[in-house]
Amino acid sequence: MMRRPMAPPPKSGPRYNEFITVPKVRVIDDEGENLGVMLTQEAMERAYEIGLDLVEVSPTADPPVCKFLDIGKFKYEAQKKANIARKTQRTQELKEIKMRPNIDDHDYDTKMKKVHDFIGDGDKVKITLRFRGRELSHQQLGMQLLQRVAENVAEIAKVEAYPRMEGRQMLMVLAPK
Repeated sequence: MMRRPMAPPPKSGPRYNEFITVPKVRVIDDEGENLGVMLTQEAMERAYEIGLDLVEVSPTADPPVCKFLDIGKFKYEAQKKANIARKTQRTQELKEIKMRPNIDDHDYDTKMKKVHDFIGDGDKVKITLRFRGRELSHQQLGMQLLQRVAENVAEIAKVEAYPRMEGRQMLMVLAPK
């Protein structure tokens, strides 16, 4: 069996072959059988005999656990798993719903349907209540409206940021439970 040329040490991923620095390792062969604790050099020789690499799969164990694997195939499969995980993950977006303190019931219901849709999709919702003119002197009406919103979505969402004033706007953030 021809030995592979010396490669640079792995920057990421598991250590393998001559990059394993501990003197003794617990070895698992290519069929998954435990061969017990042996010297690292002896384990590497056994791996070379069957045409595989000695790969450190659990470096924190005492002694570290190594397997007989093809390192190229192992890295390729790990990269494929990472790509699939990255494709399936979904980022949580922040959607915004704008209201006024004297909103009518039908408009309120329409806005609440959108809030339910956004939270159902797993997104956070930022409720913005804009005060214009003399409405600013009746901030308690805005607070009551935001409390009503929080009560309406209590079973599907939690209040992440409680109502607060920012200039002429009152803000509240809801997150899915």
